[in-house]
Amino acid sequence: MNEQVLVNWQKKSAERQKIYQRLLNRADKNDVLKTLPDLHEEAFEKVDCLSCANCCKNYSPRFKTPDIKRISKMMKMKESVFIETYLNLDEDGDYVVKTKPCPFLGADNYCSIYEDRPSDCRRFPYTDEDVIVKRQKLTLKNSEFCPIVYYVLEGLNDKLGR
Repeated sequence: MNEQVLVNWQKKSAERQKIYQRLLNRADKNDVLKTLPDLHEEAFEKVDCLSCANCCKNYSPRFKTPDIKRISKMMKMKESVFIETYLNLDEDGDYVVKTKPCPFLGADNYCSIYEDRPSDCRRFPYTDEDVIVKRQKLTLKNSEFCPIVYYVLEGLNDKLGR
């Protein structure tokens, strides 16, 4: 893909949601999974996450029990105090951060708990796994604030769109 693909990507992503939805519904899952590794790598070469950090500014990962245990231990806090200080339960019953941007995001876009970050953060933006097809609603939402998801969907559309 050419360099121009990321120019005005947010506007283009919003305009192309139906195209992406159709692509994710119609594309052969195996073809998608075969195509993802190269697109994922290519996207990360083109987009510097530290200059963006939209995920940390607009999105909260789920903090699962192992995440809470690990992070509260690293921060030398009781789990209950960590939860009370930083987390809320969302409508799905998942723990998420109380504030946006994420309280662990520094002004330099570095994460203060990076080595111990939640598994959702480690895996985001899910462009190298089947989540991109299995959880289409999430993929579409992510494409509106993550240039890497947008880039990968554009690449999938170029290669597999019919």
